[in-house]
Amino acid sequence: MQETRVRFAPSPTGYLHVGGARTALFNWLFAKKTGGKFLLRIEDTDRSRYDENALGEIFTSLRWLGLQWDEGPEVGGNCGSYFQSERLDLYQKYADELIEKGLAYRCFCSSERLEALREEQEKSGENVLGYDKKCRNLSKDESATRAKSESFVIRLAIPENRTVGFTDKIRGEISFDANTQDDFILLKTDGFPTYHLANVIDDHFMRITDVLRGDEWITSTPKHVLLYEAFGWQAPNFAHLPVILSEDGKKLSKRKGAASVMDFKKDGILAETLVNFLALLGWNPGDDREIMTIQEMVSAFALEKVSAKASVFDNKKLSWMNGEYLKKTPNDKIYEELKDEFDRLSQNKEKILSAINFMKERTQKITELPTLCAFFFAAPSVYDEQTLQKVKKDENMPNILAKLSQKLRETPVCNSETCDKILQDLVAEFAVGFGKVGLPARLAITGQGGGPSLHDIIPVIGKDECVKRIEGFLKN
Repeated sequence: MQETRVRFAPSPTGYLHVGGARTALFNWLFAKKTGGKFLLRIEDTDRSRYDENALGEIFTSLRWLGLQWDEGPEVGGNCGSYFQSERLDLYQKYADELIEKGLAYRCFCSSERLEALREEQEKSGENVLGYDKKCRNLSKDESATRAKSESFVIRLAIPENRTVGFTDKIRGEISFDANTQDDFILLKTDGFPTYHLANVIDDHFMRITDVLRGDEWITSTPKHVLLYEAFGWQAPNFAHLPVILSEDGKKLSKRKGAASVMDFKKDGILAETLVNFLALLGWNPGDDREIMTIQEMVSAFALEKVSAKASVFDNKKLSWMNGEYLKKTPNDKIYEELKDEFDRLSQNKEKILSAINFMKERTQKITELPTLCAFFFAAPSVYDEQTLQKVKKDENMPNILAKLSQKLRETPVCNSETCDKILQDLVAEFAVGFGKVGLPARLAITGQGGGPSLHDIIPVIGKDECVKRIEGFLKN
């Protein structure tokens, strides 16, 4: 059987946004499920918008998500170069071949003529195509002679009065009337190819078997089918992925609020979360699972389970899912991810890991953890005002805290069990509910009105530090 080969082919004109990342992920999952290869190709022929920093971020984003490519830049392979700007001779060769076959032609029309033509067509209101094929019937001799002194583009001669169809693995049979297709440009005056020519040539020579891409490319597919026919090559299988909508129902795109992959990382979203979340945008494993390992996704993935319907990017669901992943993330991994921030709090790694363990279930963003853990390492400088006013109303509060301070100072062992006993003994001694003891104690020690169990956090902070904080609170 033929080896499955898929590709992700971004343009380095900006960051990798989540729509592109979802396309890359589906290609990667399909390759892994079928035991095939996932290629990365850089479509950098738009030199006016080329951004080297964007190129670097594309590499970084894919690797952060765990979508390592089998062939491509920085990896190599037998089908390189994997940069389209380094394949110009190939595009020129095959564009010239189409001219020789009479399937493409040189167009010498100036930009001014084309603009005037467009304006005239708009005024007439007729349902006509963009280019009027003025240069299509030039003789080979005239075309070759003019090419020596005039600039030109190369256009494909679209066959007339026929249907162009293909089978979409997600949407089924799709067909177009060839008469609705313009004689589109293959090679521009500067010798650089358009997307259509480079795409088809590269997919052929990189032996791509399946093209998984966004549904915005459906209308371009008949152009590609016609190019494959013109070259006499077999077209790959096509699958056009559903559009991703923002929560207001508009298409998610670079221009309409789609954040970059690295923006999600900076905002505290874990790579595992984003991969899991993106996988479920348009694909369903066939059951009610929402939290899945990457191995489970690979095992369950099938194009038959990808919907043609649009998916909504639900930020609340993403946050919930991230919280679930964060709970399961090893403390060591969280520490390494934010090592610099945690090291600014303390050099005591063991204490940091304990703090992380207690606080990671209390947030949905990993980036919030250093701030949430700060009270473990520094006495509060401010106190939650609402809680402060509440505990001040209790006349017994100073006596309770003073007694707590004394008991902590006197206990020879400070662990979760002994601290719990101290707190429960105070409840019994003062004949009050636990809140009358726990709330002022928590406020004095952490500055907050809520958080992990007191008997858990006191040993981590340390009894001497807790005594110091309680006595400081009582003096204020």
